[in-house]
Amino acid sequence: MQASKNIIVDLTFQFSLDIISYTNELEQLRKYAVANQLLRSGTSIGANVREAQAAQSRRDFIHKLKISEKEMEETEYWLALCKNSPSLLDPGKLETDLGNIKRVLGKILGTCYRNGYAK
Repeated sequence: MQASKNIIVDLTFQFSLDIISYTNELEQLRKYAVANQLLRSGTSIGANVREAQAAQSRRDFIHKLKISEKEMEETEYWLALCKNSPSLLDPGKLETDLGNIKRVLGKILGTCYRNGYAK
């Protein structure tokens, strides 16, 4: 991937790569259902952030980021299950990375709201 100088795009892209690696490990343990759910929600965060970069309007931009936010909540749930289940792998730094994404995305959306771009 090219250097985009866009922190949220970069963070979510790297997170997606890490999620792919982690879910591959889960699949090796035959934890297919959890791996599939986590793969879908975890990579969707970055896909929607990336799609927001080509939004047709400010409203569309915010809408796509809100979808990313929802996918982030789902991913947080699946990671918590993995962390707290003795039969699953500890997600390690994925939870910390997701927290960083959550803070950056929150700041972006907060700025949009403060500037009157959305209600």
